[in-house]
Amino acid sequence: MSKKKLLINEVFEQAKRESDRTSKSGLAMYLKVHLETFKLFLDERTFVRYHDSFISGIKKEVSPEPDTLDKLSKYVGFKDFEDFSKTFIKKDEEANKTTVKISVDEDEESLTEKLSKIIINITNEQHFKMPEFMKKNGMGIMEIGLLLCLVMGNVVFSNNKKIAPMGFMSSGNPDIEKKYMYWNGERYKGTDSSYIRPGVDIVAMNEHKFLHLKKIMRKDTLTAMNALGRTWYSKYNNEVEFFTDDGIDPETGRELRRSTPIIIFKYAGKAQDSLQVEE
Repeated sequence: MSKKKLLINEVFEQAKRESDRTSKSGLAMYLKVHLETFKLFLDERTFVRYHDSFISGIKKEVSPEPDTLDKLSKYVGFKDFEDFSKTFIKKDEEANKTTVKISVDEDEESLTEKLSKIIINITNEQHFKMPEFMKKNGMGIMEIGLLLCLVMGNVVFSNNKKIAPMGFMSSGNPDIEKKYMYWNGERYKGTDSSYIRPGVDIVAMNEHKFLHLKKIMRKDTLTAMNALGRTWYSKYNNEVEFFTDDGIDPETGRELRRSTPIIIFKYAGKAQDSLQVEE
C-alpha cells in the first residue's frame, strides 16, 4: 500500500473517530471544515475524490499537492508527509512483524514458566537473523532471550500480558513524542498504548490539539476582558464548558463555538456591558 493511500486512509479513520460520522459525504464535509484550522482549504468534493481514489478504489488515484500531504500528515499527528512516511505503522499491518518464541521450562506451575515463553515482536521490513557474534560465542537460550529483551525493550508473556521495559531502558520521551493521546477530562495526555481501559478513546497524537486544547476548569475566573477572542465553548443539555482552543469537544463530539459576551455573562463571569440577551 502506497504511503499516500495509507495517509488518506488514516485521515478518514481519524475523522470517523472525531465526528462519529460514517458516510463518505459526511466525513468529507467534516474534514473540509475541520482542516481549515490547519490552514488547508479544500472543498468537500476534493475529499470525496480522495475517498473514491484511495479508499473505495472506484477512481484512478489522484496526486495531492505536497503542501496538502504535509497538512494532512499534521492532522493525524506527524510533522509532515516525510515524517509520516518514515514512522507510520498501520495497526493491523502484521506483514512486517517477526515473532520469536523462546521456551525455557515446561513446568506450568513454576515461576519460571511465567517467563518461559517470551514473544518478541520485531517491527521492521527484514527477516530476523541471529547475529554472528551470538553463534561464535555460543550464547545459550536465556542469554539470547535477555539480550533480545534489552535490545527490543518490549516483552509479551504467553498469556498475552505485557510488561513495560526496564526503567533504565525507557526512552524518557515526553508525552508529545508518543504515538497516541487520550482526553483525561481536562486536557490530552500522551500514551504509547492503543488501549488503556473501556470508555477511553485513544486517538493518534495531534500536536496542535495536545498543546493547545484544554478545558477551563475555573469558569468563574472568566470575564469578557480575559476570555473574548481567547476561549471557545460547548453547550450540551444546558451545560456549558469553556476551552482554550477551537475544534471539537472531546467529551460530546460537538463543534466548539467562539465565546461571546452573552455566553460568558450567563455561564461564567460577567461581561463588561452586562448584556442580558440570551444567545
